[in-house]
Amino acid sequence: MKDSTRQALVDGGLDPERVRRVIVDALAEDLGPDFLDVTSVATIPDAQTDTADLVARADGVVAGLAVAAAVFELVGEVTGSGRTVEVSTVAHDGQRVARGDVLATVTGPTRLLLTAERTALNLLCRMSGVATHTRAWADALAGTKAMVLDTRKTTPGLRALEKYAVRAGGGTNKRMGLHDVAMIKDNHKLAAGGVAAAYRRVRETFPDVPVQVEVDTVAEAVEAVEAGAGFLLLDNMDPPTLREVVAEVGDRAELEATGGLTLAVAAEYAATGVDFISVGALTHSSPILDIALDLREE
Repeated sequence: MKDSTRQALVDGGLDPERVRRVIVDALAEDLGPDFLDVTSVATIPDAQTDTADLVARADGVVAGLAVAAAVFELVGEVTGSGRTVEVSTVAHDGQRVARGDVLATVTGPTRLLLTAERTALNLLCRMSGVATHTRAWADALAGTKAMVLDTRKTTPGLRALEKYAVRAGGGTNKRMGLHDVAMIKDNHKLAAGGVAAAYRRVRETFPDVPVQVEVDTVAEAVEAVEAGAGFLLLDNMDPPTLREVVAEVGDRAELEATGGLTLAVAAEYAATGVDFISVGALTHSSPILDIALDLREE
């Protein structure tokens, strides 16, 4: 991929080599063991070149333009053609777009444009759908201090891309995985013999790793804070209970409301004074943003 595309990925907090692996695997899935697009090879002369536009088919928030660009820039290498596609972006990630807006333009061998089309769109539509859904939550929380968080409920292999899309949509990432933050949940508490015991064991084993504790009651929230926890997940609590926890804990810990929340109740939960609202649906249930590749007519 081009240096400018690599830099755009880096600027967005993405590892270009990891993105490259995702793209190569996705192209291989589409093209089979011979990396062959039988329809394009059969119907389009090898020397033919064209220009096509990536066009929004619905209103939303775009995310993943550099990822889509990387698909077009890598397809010639992956298929062994040795030819290149030029990509010019028009929109930018995080931008609200309307149906009919041109997001980017691609120029190059027509076979390569059509061979890369579905892989580029699968990634771009998916990421833009996550960003669009996230923006709806961010808008719903506007005017409160609460921020919307994602979770680990991501598509296997696409976590980094989907969490990037959350950021592009105005959301906040929680932990990337099991390695960077210790999250003590109900099963950990049960196995360890309680909140305090579980927290102590994590601190003794990994003293530098951030620790978060899931709690189900006001009393458990107080116990966790008194044990030293600085971040609490308030699981499946209604607004009155959340307000009680906020009053009891004060500024001793950051507080996250979690558990089956919907946009319809977002403002009500945010008004309780919690710092975060986590929404697994951002990554596990967001519909795609419909985007198409349209060849320009002569």
